[in-house]
Amino acid sequence: MQFLLAFIVVIPLIGAVAALLPAPPGLKGTGPDQAVLRHGVTVTGAVLVAAIVLAAGFDHDHPSTMQATTDISWIPALDVRIHLGIDGISLPLLVLTALLTFLCALYSYFKLPAGPSPKAFVALLLVLESGTLATFAVLDLLLFFLAFEMVLIPMYFLIARWGGAQRQAAAWKFILYTLLGSVVMLLGLLLIGLKSGTFDMVALATDNGRGLTSSVQVIAVLAIGIGLAVKTPMWPLHSWLPDAHTAAPTVGSVLLAGVLLKMGTYGFVRILLPITPDGMHTFAPYLAAFAVVGIIYGSLACLALVRPGSKGDLKRLIAYSSVGHMGFVLLGIASMTPTGVNGALFANIAHGLITGLLFFLVGAVKDRYGTADLDTLSGATGAALYGRAPRLGGLLAFAAVASLGLPGLAGFWGEMLALFGSFDPADGLSRPAFLTFMSIAAFGTLLTAAYMLMLVRRVCMGERREEPQLADVQTYEFAAWTPLVGLTVLAGLWPAALLGLTDPAVQKLLAGGKS
Repeated sequence: MQFLLAFIVVIPLIGAVAALLPAPPGLKGTGPDQAVLRHGVTVTGAVLVAAIVLAAGFDHDHPSTMQATTDISWIPALDVRIHLGIDGISLPLLVLTALLTFLCALYSYFKLPAGPSPKAFVALLLVLESGTLATFAVLDLLLFFLAFEMVLIPMYFLIARWGGAQRQAAAWKFILYTLLGSVVMLLGLLLIGLKSGTFDMVALATDNGRGLTSSVQVIAVLAIGIGLAVKTPMWPLHSWLPDAHTAAPTVGSVLLAGVLLKMGTYGFVRILLPITPDGMHTFAPYLAAFAVVGIIYGSLACLALVRPGSKGDLKRLIAYSSVGHMGFVLLGIASMTPTGVNGALFANIAHGLITGLLFFLVGAVKDRYGTADLDTLSGATGAALYGRAPRLGGLLAFAAVASLGLPGLAGFWGEMLALFGSFDPADGLSRPAFLTFMSIAAFGTLLTAAYMLMLVRRVCMGERREEPQLADVQTYEFAAWTPLVGLTVLAGLWPAALLGLTDPAVQKLLAGGKS
């Protein structure tokens, strides 16, 4: 188990280096491009298999205990250690990352986005995977920061070199927002480490803020929270996201929404809740307020984009929907209750599955129609996707109703638990204020249903025109999308599979390291 976790984190980096080397004789296939794309599928597939084996070998009777740990001294002068480990909070995110990266590599093998060398594309994809996996596996504050920053450069180049229109501006906006937020976050992490005498996240969580004064905690939460909020993204620090999603290639959007946004919310749960509880109590009402504004803002933006005549872009619409969905995650965290935090973690996974599927599907629609502009797609009556490509239309409708939180699918449970957490927040938090936040967020679910159903009506329904029949879902698309569909249904029908992992770990985290 110890070796397996280290293998999962390191092997994509080794694979990225190997992708830049010439293919060995006999493994080139029909050409070097095919060889390197096959290499990407092989490496990400090996990481996914290792992650599944790690999940199977995980002690499910003790999910609150750090398992598969590695603890090696790295910088003795600062007491920085290469400390890896997983519990019930990080394991689902680790598996989700491995799954989505493999599906993106598989999809790219058959549908590589237009751009420079496939070698560089595969290498960047693997570096991105390694950084994301490391973020969920490391247990040292400085290592967390390094892993957190490691994903920025590959995502920048994926957008800037393989993206669509306005890709340079979108890539620069992405890197500037996230880097500026990260600089502030680093100051907060250093403040915690220097004031407490250690950067070890397990020791700090067990101490539960007792070694830090209230003023230090407040400053640390403000500094670290800004960096995490940019990545989440929290309103009003979200404006880089729609541009990045609109410009990014399909697989870039899938990984950005499905994995990278989770790094921010994971940092709130893993670092701020257990290490700076007093500071979180101070800022929790403000975090909840920003969260519900994000829910309403994201929904209203989507309603504006889906309206006929607005020239709304499908990818931009799904990006704004992510602002709303991640608002529910932040609301659950702000409640500082086991119910709310479990809901936030569940919503994280559900959003990764559903929005990842949505971006795959929207990318497929754009490839077939040549545009993602809703007015161009739908014309006067609708794009009639049900009639022209019925399987694609059916999958898009499924993803849309999953995203709006239909009971029985994954999107329902996380949002419901976040609302329950707000109904009865942690001691010391204003219940009337959180009841108000809960009511506003509940209204946001109605707005979400409105714009998603309007999207289905405009894209999937409508009169058949004289255009030729579109290519329906291809075999490789079925292979890439079926796991996401299956897991969305499974998580909706059997939420205990995920909550049974997260709940004991959350209970221990909020209790200051005591089970």
